Amino acid sequence: MAQTEKKGGLLRKSSASKKPLKEKVVLMYDEIFTTEDPSKSNPRFWEELFLMKVNLEYLEGKLEALDGEELMKIKDNINCLFQHCIQALGEEHPIRVVNALQTLCALIRGVHQKNKSTSGFDIINMLVGFDKAELCMKNLMESLDSLLCAEGSESLKSLCLKLLLCLVTVTDNISQNTILEYVMINSIFEAILQILSSPLSRREHGYDAVVLLALLVNYRKYESVNPYIVKLSIVDDEATLNGMGLVIAQALSEYNRQYKDKEEEHQSGFFSALTNMVGSMFIADADEKISVQTNEAILLALYEAVHLNRNFITVLAQSHPEMGLMTTPASPIPTTPVTPLGTTPPSSDVISSAELPLDADVQTSNLLITFLKYSSIVMQDTKDEHRLHSGKLCLIILTCIAEDQYANAFLHDDNMNFRVNLHRMPMRHRKKAADKNLPCRPLVCAVLDLMVEFIVTHMMKEFPMDLYIRCIQIVHKLLCYQKKCRVRLHYTWRELWSALINLLKFLMSNETVLLAKHNIFTLALMVVNLFNMFITYGDTFLPTPSSYDELYYEIIRMHQNFDNLYSMVLRISTNAGQWKEPASKVTHALVNIRAIINHFNPKIESYAAVNHISQLSEDQVRSISINVRKNLAFNTLSQELLLKEFSTIS
Repeated sequence: MAQTEKKGGLLRKSSASKKPLKEKVVLMYDEIFTTEDPSKSNPRFWEELFLMKVNLEYLEGKLEALDGEELMKIKDNINCLFQHCIQALGEEHPIRVVNALQTLCALIRGVHQKNKSTSGFDIINMLVGFDKAELCMKNLMESLDSLLCAEGSESLKSLCLKLLLCLVTVTDNISQNTILEYVMINSIFEAILQILSSPLSRREHGYDAVVLLALLVNYRKYESVNPYIVKLSIVDDEATLNGMGLVIAQALSEYNRQYKDKEEEHQSGFFSALTNMVGSMFIADADEKISVQTNEAILLALYEAVHLNRNFITVLAQSHPEMGLMTTPASPIPTTPVTPLGTTPPSSDVISSAELPLDADVQTSNLLITFLKYSSIVMQDTKDEHRLHSGKLCLIILTCIAEDQYANAFLHDDNMNFRVNLHRMPMRHRKKAADKNLPCRPLVCAVLDLMVEFIVTHMMKEFPMDLYIRCIQIVHKLLCYQKKCRVRLHYTWRELWSALINLLKFLMSNETVLLAKHNIFTLALMVVNLFNMFITYGDTFLPTPSSYDELYYEIIRMHQNFDNLYSMVLRISTNAGQWKEPASKVTHALVNIRAIINHFNPKIESYAAVNHISQLSEDQVRSISINVRKNLAFNTLSQELLLKEFSTIS
């Protein structure tokens, strides 16, 4: 018997059949695409249609083939199909419901594709009709809400979420998608929360639910009152917030795992052997080949949660088993008509601590650690546009965290120590740190490490000024907390100081090129002010007196960079150009640093000359620094002389 093949809605025999046969559902679609009402010749037309398996490819292709004018001619039939889809969602038979959901996806996507240049109101008219839009969309949203909240089929819930994601993402700019006005009026917020609070629902649908919520929050968020923003900001249910955190953690962890697997595969392959053979000159090129698609959608969800909901901050520190060290059974993912934003949801959900006891042999982690690891990967290569956007979003999220009082409390908590294995960009002048050598430290140390890593590795021709400013702001906010709460953090501050001085050196070396694109004085001022903070208030948060000596040593050792910066900003601030004002601000900010250099340098040079030393060791400079500081207040005038002098002042 000849085999039957199916292609584009056609049924044909592989033997020399003269006329191909069409599926019945395709014949019915063809009737919809005429100007006649298909139910005139067949009163049971709509009832029969939703018993047929949907042919998405044919239906979308048919819509795509029409121009705007042709589509307008069959508007009544499109409206009728849309309305009957909504009616079918209320049917008891799940087959009808599934087919209706898939048909709605095809209709929404197909009509939007044809009306990209027209306004959203035309699209609403094309799909539903202005006169019936309010009632139809209300019925649609109520049906979707009921299906999501019911205890029925998980596949149906999955399709409902896919339809909603389809509805939200059909326009490039979400705020221009006026159909979402009906999603605002007829909220499904509680249904989304219900999915996230239930372990079973979260495992099946958590990813789609979190992404959907993040997108809905961004609809006209600055133009009008968005009910999803208002509701998300006041959620205080622990199970729901933890559920959201677990979904985000799993998605980020999945990315980290994929990157690590590719990195290991890459290192053990041919290129690794080649690198060992010819040296490290190709190491940066090799690393660029390690590419895993970033997930901006889940980052957006994390940002909105941290930004809008103060209660979510506690979720960042909730311990859970280290992702990737545990395996969970992968649940089957139903066939769906749309994959939102080109991202792939994780294959399995994370198991919360309530669902699985912590194993003493498994290192515990939390959402913040997972996020820091993710950030350290995506921030490595900002030349790629997706990674640049991801890196920016990571820094914005870290800014929100660094501004929060409670977040700072657990970041700096000495009782919450973790080993955080950040990814470091391969560079010729440094070796890769071994994981086993990582110390257990408060989480703020990992944040500072990440900032130092970014500062050191992104001094390039395509200078990411915006990211650098955010990076320095994060360091500043963390220092403000340490100063305010007198937290003496045992951190290798010297690495930060060295990175900041090298950044200033880079700005000066590339002054002409950078000034053509950026106001480098804004960044230079921020860096200088960080040093001013250490100089002025360091005694309140630096861990030991010797830390202060190290600071002075680093400033004096690298004094040439500060001298050059002063010369540069003085030159520019004395000329009547566009950079006069920002340059003069840097000139004033350098007063403290120049005072230290001018005070210590002559003494150091004098000591070196007397002792015939061409270059002083760090300990020698420290001893001078300590002696000068000790004697500074007492070797000039006695208290008696001072009192006598002040008593004669009129």
